[in-house]
Amino acid sequence: MSDECLRVVLCWHMHQPEYRDPLTGEYLAPWTYLHAIKDYVDMAAHLECAPDGVQAVVNFPPVLLEQISSYARRIRDFLEQGCHPGDPLLAALGMEELPETREARRPLFERCLQAHEQLMIERFAPYARLAALTRHALETDIGPDYLTNRHLADLVTWYHLAWLGETVRRRDERVRALMDKAQDYDLADRRQLLTLIGELMTGLLDRYRALVDAGRVELSTTPYTHPMLPLMIDFESAREARPDTPLPESGQYPGGHERALWQLKRARQSFEEHFDLEPVGCWPSEGGVSGPALQLIGESGFRWAASGQGVLRHSLSSESPDSSELHRPYRLEDNGPVCFFRDDELADRIGFNYSHWHGDDAVADFVERLENIADESNGGRVVPVILDGENPWEYYPDNGLHFVPALYRAILQSERLRLTTFSQCLDDAAVPVDPLPTLVAGSWVYGDFNTWIGDPDKNRAWDLLCNAKAVFDERYPHINDAAHRAMALRQLAVCEGSDWFWWFGDYNPQEAVSEFDRLYRRHLTALYELLEAPRPAELDTPISSGGDGAEMGGAMRRSHE
Repeated sequence: MSDECLRVVLCWHMHQPEYRDPLTGEYLAPWTYLHAIKDYVDMAAHLECAPDGVQAVVNFPPVLLEQISSYARRIRDFLEQGCHPGDPLLAALGMEELPETREARRPLFERCLQAHEQLMIERFAPYARLAALTRHALETDIGPDYLTNRHLADLVTWYHLAWLGETVRRRDERVRALMDKAQDYDLADRRQLLTLIGELMTGLLDRYRALVDAGRVELSTTPYTHPMLPLMIDFESAREARPDTPLPESGQYPGGHERALWQLKRARQSFEEHFDLEPVGCWPSEGGVSGPALQLIGESGFRWAASGQGVLRHSLSSESPDSSELHRPYRLEDNGPVCFFRDDELADRIGFNYSHWHGDDAVADFVERLENIADESNGGRVVPVILDGENPWEYYPDNGLHFVPALYRAILQSERLRLTTFSQCLDDAAVPVDPLPTLVAGSWVYGDFNTWIGDPDKNRAWDLLCNAKAVFDERYPHINDAAHRAMALRQLAVCEGSDWFWWFGDYNPQEAVSEFDRLYRRHLTALYELLEAPRPAELDTPISSGGDGAEMGGAMRRSHE
């Protein structure tokens, strides 16, 4: 293809925070394996079946990679040795004896209703009937007592069938047979489904590594537990884009610079352990960048990073950067990493708009927009389309099956467009890298950090972390056992993840806020226990209560208001 073609990078970011209880090892929420068997599997399948010439970037944070590997081992050990899988949902799917107590059964019934109502529950009539009966029973404390083990077994089975990737549902004969059976699932049926889930989890990372070898995927990573690096380094960075942002009482996160560097170095180690591959690029958590953060990313060995259009807008003091400004890479310092800035409009159209369109119309609209950019630009332009690679598809018919493969084909067939990767752009002599005189710190959400700091609940969460870090700094040097030290260090990293701060505030749904609030306080409590320090009484009090709800259940946010 000609160098005049518009280069397009589709970058899918996969992410889930740490759901394991650090002391018991039990998974407190199932979202890692559910998204893996649905979204990560489908994305791999789409890329495996795409025509030659299709390429994409897929980003995996190490905290997610480690949980995927953990689930694969646990399911294997359960099926081969009878070890408990460490997840109550998987246990209900595979254990011979279902839970009998009200305390154990109610959470299972509630969890099995957490799916898109129209596209994942009502789509399957047997599941819809089970869900309706379950909801009615849950209206009273004793209602679930009248739901039989047969009901629970069928509900758990259908929940997992609904969460399977569409490519799996259409290709695997075992799935078709289970769906045709519709009800009265016995232990053999449930074990067969669990075996399939184990196969999907075990083979997942190898499939992505094979896609790298085939030249179809560039794999990138994120700081180890998905922390917001600029805020770890300096709370004041939040005021570069929003000068009126209220800051936590603590003033600064203790030792934030060193912790940010540790997060980056540990990310590289974990990524290499899972893929036997050195990552070239880093998608900073939530596209969060600052001058010091980019410097650390470069010092850690990454050649490229990326952020949001709002950050570039603030940095250029341009209300609406045109294509000549937006669709090109920049470098803040002569020896720093190259930084790409995503096209927010195009990313948001995939993330929020096209799920309501016919797949062909959505693809045609997207390609037309790209070709309009190509018509207006000279050579060497790069359009980064970076977005959540898992949460959008729940809102698309058939988990995006009619959109994603068609999108790849349509871009490939256009004579004015070329799919590529960020690493290839670095080595492409036709893609100039412009100097960026200054960088205003921010993220892909509105170009600022107010999704993670500034709100009273978010600031309280930061203060709780700062207090725990002060205790860590005091006690960690006196831990002599190497394994104990490693557990405490990793637990601190888990508490530093950005997800906890994302959920706090009154704009997210109460149910989700409550779940992540409990998780965060549990992780902080575990850190104190590992440090053999008294747990503050304030960890008994919820941090945030949430509000009436948010678009996409709060798991995604638009890049601009």
